[in-house]
This record gives sequence, structure tokens and C-alpha cells, in this order.
Amino acid sequence: QVQLVESGGGSVQAGGSLRLSCAASGLSFSSYALGWFRQAPGKERVFVAAEGWGGGSTFYTDSVKGRFTISIDNAKNTAYLQMNSLKPEDTAVYYCAARPHYTASYYREYDYNYWGQGTQVTVSS
Repeated sequence: QVQLVESGGGSVQAGGSLRLSCAASGLSFSSYALGWFRQAPGKERVFVAAEGWGGGSTFYTDSVKGRFTISIDNAKNTAYLQMNSLKPEDTAVYYCAARPHYTASYYREYDYNYWGQGTQVTVSS
């Protein structure tokens, strides 16, 4: 059984940092690529960051470039999202998700087979 469990969310003031973790079980990072999405109150879930096909590259939505970093620890089967210089508009529930490595697209929700339960991030001004 595949499980993705996010942690590390919380409340922080604007300009602060948080690191989200996504612990995976039941799947191998050699076969799946990880991505992060977020859903703000009253809005649709949107792409935030992902590792590319084969794990050799990373991709970010424009609004987080230079502030967020996705990383993978294969030994721990855990993905991370380091979030710096947080802004109130980053407030959302953050989800990690896994898609097969051969999937070329990294930003489409329907390419991801497995999802975590989400973790809340709240940034106050």
C-alpha cells in the first residue's frame, strides 16, 4: 500500500521559512517522481514544484522561483520543500504527490497517481 505523509506545516510570519517533508512508503523513488501542489482557500489546487523525469532537474511555478527548493533524499524515501521568504499569498494546504518517472509532464494533477493528505501552511503579514 502506497502512502505519502506530509509534515512540517505551520504558521509563520511573512519573510519566514518552513520545510515541508513528504515521507513515502510502498513505492520506490527510482520509479516515481515527486511533486508539490497547493490549494489556497476557495481556489483550485495548483502546481508548485516537481523533480523532472529521471530526477535530473527541478521545476517551479513562477511565483515561488528563487524562494522554494524541492529536494529528494532517496535513502530516506523522503521529499522536501524548503520554503523561504514566505509571503501571505503562500498560505495554502500543501500536498505532495507521486507520478511514474516516465511521465514527461510534471505540472498536471492527473499525471500523479498518489497523493498525501496535505499540510497547512499559514503566512501572516
